Amino acid sequence: MAIRLGSRSGGDDLEIQHEINVTPFIDVILVLLIIFMVAAPLATVDIGVNLPASTAPEQPRPDKPVFVTIKSDQTVAVGDTVIDHLALPGALDAATNSHRDETIFIRADKALSYGELMEVMNIMRDAGYLKLALVGLETPATKP
Repeated sequence: MAIRLGSRSGGDDLEIQHEINVTPFIDVILVLLIIFMVAAPLATVDIGVNLPASTAPEQPRPDKPVFVTIKSDQTVAVGDTVIDHLALPGALDAATNSHRDETIFIRADKALSYGELMEVMNIMRDAGYLKLALVGLETPATKP
């Protein structure tokens, strides 16, 4: 409760002021607003990014590259031979003569989801093939 020190009646009675002083309340609200305005962008997890196309120069290929092709219907092929997901480690061993340090080129269909691609890459990693290269279409470099 607030009191008014100067009374109109001229007496020594202190009159009770029935009005609420909102100035401190507004100050607190403005400080909280500034805190939330600064903190809100930091809490954002989903960031929209428009990724550019790859303009990396073409790398030299080995004499006999090993291609693993993943079609949109999730069929996997090593070279030209279509195989089952579970037979992938054996087919890679046959194609590379069990040289696990050889680079495997992965060609995945554009319609394939990221999770399905990662499943095949995890099978290859579990089999010991750690050098993987993703194959894509080369796009010409554009000047900004």
